[in-house]
Amino acid sequence: MLHLQTFGDLRLTETNGELVRYPIKGLLMMAHIYAGASPELSRYELAQFLWSDVEPELARLNLRKMLSRIREMDGGRAEIAFDFTATTVRLNMQAVSSDLDVFRAGGAPLDRLQAIAELAQRGFIGNIKPATKPIDAWIRAQRDTQALQLRQALLEALPEVQKHGAARIISSAALQILERDPNDEQVRALLHQISRGSSFSERLANGDGPPRVEVKRSEPGSQPTDIESMSAPLILPRLVLLPPTAKQADAGLALANALIEDVTIELCALRNISIVAPHTAGQIRRDSEKAAVVARHSIAYLLDTRFSEEGLFAQLIYFPTDEIIWANRFAMNPDILPRQRRVIAQQLTVSVARELAENEEERLRFEANPGAYHAYLVGSSLMSKLTLPHIRRARKAFKQSLSHKADFSASFTGLARTFTSEWLVTAQGDNELLHLAEQNALRAIERDPASAAGHRELGVTKLYLGDVDASVASLHLAEELSPHFADVIYSHADTLVHASRPGDALAKIQRAISLNPLAPDAYLWCAAGASFFLEQYEEAIAYVEAMKDKAPAHRIAAASCAMIGDRKRALFHRQRAESINPVFDVEKWLAIVPFKEHWQKELYREGLLKAGF
Repeated sequence: MLHLQTFGDLRLTETNGELVRYPIKGLLMMAHIYAGASPELSRYELAQFLWSDVEPELARLNLRKMLSRIREMDGGRAEIAFDFTATTVRLNMQAVSSDLDVFRAGGAPLDRLQAIAELAQRGFIGNIKPATKPIDAWIRAQRDTQALQLRQALLEALPEVQKHGAARIISSAALQILERDPNDEQVRALLHQISRGSSFSERLANGDGPPRVEVKRSEPGSQPTDIESMSAPLILPRLVLLPPTAKQADAGLALANALIEDVTIELCALRNISIVAPHTAGQIRRDSEKAAVVARHSIAYLLDTRFSEEGLFAQLIYFPTDEIIWANRFAMNPDILPRQRRVIAQQLTVSVARELAENEEERLRFEANPGAYHAYLVGSSLMSKLTLPHIRRARKAFKQSLSHKADFSASFTGLARTFTSEWLVTAQGDNELLHLAEQNALRAIERDPASAAGHRELGVTKLYLGDVDASVASLHLAEELSPHFADVIYSHADTLVHASRPGDALAKIQRAISLNPLAPDAYLWCAAGASFFLEQYEEAIAYVEAMKDKAPAHRIAAASCAMIGDRKRALFHRQRAESINPVFDVEKWLAIVPFKEHWQKELYREGLLKAGF
């Protein structure tokens, strides 16, 4: 027997689990026949399905070559699985099984629902990029049919809802359906009935809770419209609730996970957002390339959660700008959890509704200009590494974004950041870079004065231009505009270091790290600087050691090591710094770097000279 797996990766295995290495189109052919009404298709039909983009004669030739290749590489299994004739290909249904059998199987309704839901979570043929329009259309049609079968299985399983564990199975399936179709009001109502909807949930479901926010679909090239209620089709922003993480295994983590699933159900009462199902959210949490996955799934908002001894910390992030627009911490005492769950659910739901209403115009601006948005994201991802090649590639991406949309504020802030970052990395005191940064920051503010990002970049630029007071003022305004925006708090902290307030700076950067615990290297670099000027040299070294790319921080690490008499490590970091910038000069650099009070410059000079610079 051979087994054809169509959900997740498309693959064929033997009974013992050994992989059968068919060509991808051979597997598609098998899946196409298996899912169809007849186990036999003509060679002409298969050739047009697999190679519709070429001439019919060439398509048939390609099919003959593929069948010949299958015979050659397959040993004799092909003759068991298929019956080839001059005009047809027949699949031996007695010799081949498939995960598609789940949809055809009978059994208890609840068991059948669970089997279909677990299968559908993996996605039908998720690893294949359709090569032709017929293949793409077939995959889409199969997914639509499977979604309808999942929905039917859900309705058939409802009478068993009182059975042990049934509510969780049915709720999970309902969330999958709503993730695909947020407008399925029947399933939404069933979900809340199953979860024994609280009075709060019922008020939301009946439209008595937070105001329903609906937006017009933007026409290409048009300006975003005001948020208003209307009956036209909606562009629903997607929200994913990432399950909580913890530094170490803890019984409370399972409790926190269950709570987040409950909150997901509460939020499904809102009709102005699309909620990503918990299974998908879990996959996103585990993926090492979260940002890429979030972008691929067109997710606008993330609710990121972390569990610790202090309770559950939650923060709502607007993904396009990576801005934290709401954050809170909740106690997780099991004795009061039923009451806390109500508080958490209410606060999260109301906050999401409120922030969505405030962010919709900006979201529509992003989505109305996908080319500009994509290039902006490319530039932002490149800026996560403070190396000259990455900075210059990011600048190119931000300029490309502006070629798509000339008044795109976010790309002006990105450009400003590339110029200040290059000024820092090269350490040559090129004021032309800073003036370019200032110009772009002012352009960003002119186009979007309410955004914290432009004020942040202006504050950073003012710092390096030597106007520390103006820098502090700009960053204070930026933090007032967006009090949970970790990057703004980091920049404010960095300015406070130079304003000779390292204690305030360290407290602020630690808050930024608490909001963004997988902190970028720049945060750690700032914390190292604040620690150095507090004469906490071991702590400064520890922050540098935590950086993934230590290149920008070798000088502060060398100075810190030298101040505690660790000559060996000081030499190591100095040599690394000199290999990156062989023309670095202590006095020239200290003449450039702005410090408000003289003692700070003298302390840094002492450390650098002791390190051998």
